[in-house]
Amino acid sequence: MLHPELSRDAKLIFASRAIRMFCYSYLSVMLGIYLKEVGLEVFFIGVIITAIIASGSVATLIGSLYADRIGRRRFLAICAALLALSGILFAITTNPLLLLLAALTGSLSASGGEAGPFLSIEQAILPQTAPDRFRNQIFGIYNTIGTMSAAAGAMFSGLPDFLTAAFEVDRLASYRLMYAVLALAGLIVMFLSLRLSASTEISVTHITRHTITPRTRGIITKLSLLFGLDALAGGFVIGSLLSLWFNLKFGVPLGFLAPLFFLGNILSALSFMAAVKLADRFGLINTMVFTHIPSNIILMCIPLAPTLWLGVVLFMARQLLSQMDVPTRQSYTMAVVAAEERTAAAGITTMSRSIAQAFSPMVSGYSLQYVSLALPFFIGGGLKIIYDLSLFLMFRRIKPEDELERALREPQDRQGVERKG
Repeated sequence: MLHPELSRDAKLIFASRAIRMFCYSYLSVMLGIYLKEVGLEVFFIGVIITAIIASGSVATLIGSLYADRIGRRRFLAICAALLALSGILFAITTNPLLLLLAALTGSLSASGGEAGPFLSIEQAILPQTAPDRFRNQIFGIYNTIGTMSAAAGAMFSGLPDFLTAAFEVDRLASYRLMYAVLALAGLIVMFLSLRLSASTEISVTHITRHTITPRTRGIITKLSLLFGLDALAGGFVIGSLLSLWFNLKFGVPLGFLAPLFFLGNILSALSFMAAVKLADRFGLINTMVFTHIPSNIILMCIPLAPTLWLGVVLFMARQLLSQMDVPTRQSYTMAVVAAEERTAAAGITTMSRSIAQAFSPMVSGYSLQYVSLALPFFIGGGLKIIYDLSLFLMFRRIKPEDELERALREPQDRQGVERKG
C-alpha cells in the first residue's frame, strides 16, 4: 500500500498516527467506566470529558498559531510528552484534581478520534513528503492506517475484563495498566516526532514575511463554518451514541457491539483508498459530496429498521460510505492554500470541528431519553445533507492546481488517442 516515492517522514507520521489512534480508541471505550470505578460522580466525569474536548481545541489553536514558529517537530514532541504525562497521571492517581489536570493537557481524546494539534500539524506536513500527484494517496493511507489502528484498539479495550476473569488481576490495576501503555505510547510518539527531518519545517523567512491572503482567509472561513456544521451534525450520531441506540432499541449487550464497531471501522478504513481513486478520477469536491449524501440518507433510514439485522446492514453500509470524505477533505484543504498557510488552515478547520461537535451529544442524549430514539438520526442526517449541498455550491469551481492541470490534459490525451486510432 505504501508508494515507493513516499518519504521517510511520511512513514514516521503514519507510525505515529497508528500508535495514537490505537490508544485513543481503547481509551474512549474505557474512560467513563474507569472514572466511575475510581469513585468519581457522574457529573465530575462529565467535567473531565468536557475538559478533554475543550483543552484539545485550545491546544489545536495554539498549534495553528505557533507550531511553525516553534518548529513543527519540536511542537509535536511537546504534545507527545504531554500525552505521556496524562497517561502517567491516570495510572498513578485517583485524585480528582490531578485527573482533571491530566485531562487539561490537550492531548487526550474522549471520542476515539484524533485529538489536539497532532492532526492539524501532520496535515500541514504530509503534502511536503511526496509529489503533488500522490497527495490524495498519502491522505488516504494516513486515514486508513489510523482507522485500522482504531479498530484494533477497540478490541484491545476488552483486556481489563480478560485479565480480571482469567488471572484474577485487580480490576483497578488492570485499568491502570492501560494508562501505563498510553504513557509508553506517548514517549514513542515523541521519539518519532524528533526523528522527522528538517524538510518538514517551514522556513523562517516564510513565517516572518508571509501573511494569510484575503483569498485564503475567505476559503478558511467558509470551510471552517461548513466543517463545523458537518461535525455538529455528526455529534448527534457519534459512535458512543450509536452504540447506546442499538442497546436501547434492540437490547444488545456490549459483547455484541464491540465486534460490530470493529467491523465498522474496518469498512471505513477500506473505503479510504477507494476515495483516493474516485478523487483522482472525479475530483475532490465531487467525491466528498456524492459519497456523503448517500451515506446520510442511509443514516436517516437506520432508526426505521424493524429488526436488529437490518439495522446492522444499514449501519455497515453507512460505515462504508460515511468516511470517504475524510482524506479528501484533508487533501482539498491543504491543496487550496499556500504551503506556509497550511498549519493555520488545518488548525482552524480542525478546531472548528471539535468545538462544534462538543454541543450536539448533549442534545442527542436528551432526545434518546425523553423525546425519540429516531430524532438524532434525522437531525444529524438532515444537517449533513445541507452541509454537502452547501459545500458543492460554494466550492465546486475552486479546484486544486493538479486537478486543473489534469482537466487541461484530458482533451489533449483524447485527441492523441483518436489520432493513433
